[in-house]
Amino acid sequence: MKKVYLINTINQFMDMIYTPFAVPFLSENPDVEIFNIADDSLLPDTLKEGKLNEKVARRILSYAQAAESNGADCVMVTCTSVNEAAKYARKFVNIPIFNIDEPVAKIAVTTGTKIGILATLPTSPIATLRLLEEEALAQGKKIDATIKVVDGAFDILCNGERELHDQMVSDALKELAKEVDVVVFAQISMSRVVHDDPGVPVLKIGKSGFEEVKRVLQLG
Repeated sequence: MKKVYLINTINQFMDMIYTPFAVPFLSENPDVEIFNIADDSLLPDTLKEGKLNEKVARRILSYAQAAESNGADCVMVTCTSVNEAAKYARKFVNIPIFNIDEPVAKIAVTTGTKIGILATLPTSPIATLRLLEEEALAQGKKIDATIKVVDGAFDILCNGERELHDQMVSDALKELAKEVDVVVFAQISMSRVVHDDPGVPVLKIGKSGFEEVKRVLQLG
């Protein structure tokens, strides 16, 4: 059996990440086990600082090292706001570790030049933009990014008002799509939003992250 560890930064990870994305992945890949490490202080500390700080990065590294010592074959960090921590941890662990949004960044830069970043937290688009710029540099492309944050929608979702959250995100998507070639949803918490076709590709975090797990573990 291959062991995959997820490092989660919210206490709603079962509803937002594990059940919608990990469960189908496990049913398709019966030779994989998934284990969760959750520390719901990581995201609040990052939001308080307005960006990833060294203390949070070091804590994520310590969780990655614990996963490695327990026989993990791969580690995936599931929070966009702390995506730089996965890059930092790669220097110190000997197993693959990546953030769940890294595959989406590659696809976005390949797909378009004017890229819209839609988020419901202020820290996520900053982290997403950094990732897109790094990927653009790697691909030798210039990109023009437009950020739109749907203020308050994340808190509304955490309070159980999914319908209102989804409507707010859908409305913002419709407006953002008028300005760009492709839209990236900057958080996995937004990935289950059902919306009309906005006329441009919409890239969501979640399934693509688990596809990357499959690639890294050379499954199938």
